[in-house]
Amino acid sequence: MKNDTITILLAVVILSIAVIQTMQISGMTNSLIKDVTASGSGSSKAASSPGALDTTGWTADEVMNYEMHGIIPARASSGGSSSSGRSAASAPTMVGGC
Repeated sequence: MKNDTITILLAVVILSIAVIQTMQISGMTNSLIKDVTASGSGSSKAASSPGALDTTGWTADEVMNYEMHGIIPARASSGGSSSSGRSAASAPTMVGGC
């Protein structure tokens, strides 16, 4: 009988934690949706902040790599024109990445 009581108590605690976390995640998702719809898109909001890189002209993959991993495309850090004269196949690849 004692084991049944402990099992039920643990199940109630776990269920309570799951419900609380579900409500927290729902609240965060709603606030993120409001932020994105208010600014138009997430990238333009980040690009408008001081000190942020100008990501206009970057591909979606380049923006994602910058936002998730901090990888700046070689053509953006060259300081010159956007075309470096090298093809994408001959560009150096990242070693030891994710």
